[in-house]
Amino acid sequence: MPKYLELHSKNALRPRAELALARLENCVQCPRRCGMNRLENERGHCQIGRRAQVASYNLHFGEEDPLVGSGGSGTIFFAGCNLSCVFCQNYDISHAVDDAIETSPEQLAGIMLALQHQGAANINFVTPTHVAAQILEALPIAAERGLTLPLVYNTSGYDALETLQLLDGVVDIYMPDLKFWDAKYAARYCQAPDYPEATRLGLREMHRQVGDLELDARGLATQGLLVRHLVMPDSIAGTAEWMDFLVREISPKTYVNIMDQYRPCGRAKAFPEIARAPTAAECHAAQKAAEASGLVRFDDRHERLAVHLVHALFRKDE
Repeated sequence: MPKYLELHSKNALRPRAELALARLENCVQCPRRCGMNRLENERGHCQIGRRAQVASYNLHFGEEDPLVGSGGSGTIFFAGCNLSCVFCQNYDISHAVDDAIETSPEQLAGIMLALQHQGAANINFVTPTHVAAQILEALPIAAERGLTLPLVYNTSGYDALETLQLLDGVVDIYMPDLKFWDAKYAARYCQAPDYPEATRLGLREMHRQVGDLELDARGLATQGLLVRHLVMPDSIAGTAEWMDFLVREISPKTYVNIMDQYRPCGRAKAFPEIARAPTAAECHAAQKAAEASGLVRFDDRHERLAVHLVHALFRKDE
């Protein structure tokens, strides 16, 4: 049973939503603590006011192996972002919100249920930090209408500890992205010099809540921590440092996806040092650093995607 259903059975979900919404009045939802009154639709760094804005939702087969299964991960992409990296691969929705749909709690609950009806393995909230309160507001409605899927909190890692604590017993699977170990890079590319420290605090809290990633008999994630790490040119992301931290401070059984998909999107070309993709040698070195740290659980989705492609080609021939 997903964690939030137990809270719902005790009538404890709505009080969590009320506490989270109160934090929007003088907004302290994320580490930026911008102080905007989002309840009155004022907008801070994230560009989102009272309502969440959904850019798109779909069944996603490109996520990590334990999230996909046969039905795909039920991803909900939120517009706006509290981190706003200059190189974001979703730059058009993270830095601009004009084309996204402002969504009521009832509508957001309806999206979750539609994805469940389509066969999703889970509900995957993509870039949820700045709308955590709105997710909590919609969740009791979705639970009352029959939502039973695990919830994935797919975050940049730039989360306020107090917000994460309100999600204790709600989120089943935390999936943070570890971006920068060094504060100077976080300041340069995200205007968030406190990103490394905030993320380390958040990781400890996430793991305290859900532990190491657990899989069912089908190989699907039911709860736990799944970490993403995007390899950057010239080791800018600090791969070795992050992997050592995971082993020392979190768990050597942490499930990790070392991602080699960085491309210079958004405004990245204005920064010469990140205006290129990492080389094959850099990606290989990052993977080796992760393995050398003592971590043992890595995502093998490249192998799985190749199998999906072969199956798709056979179906096409038929």
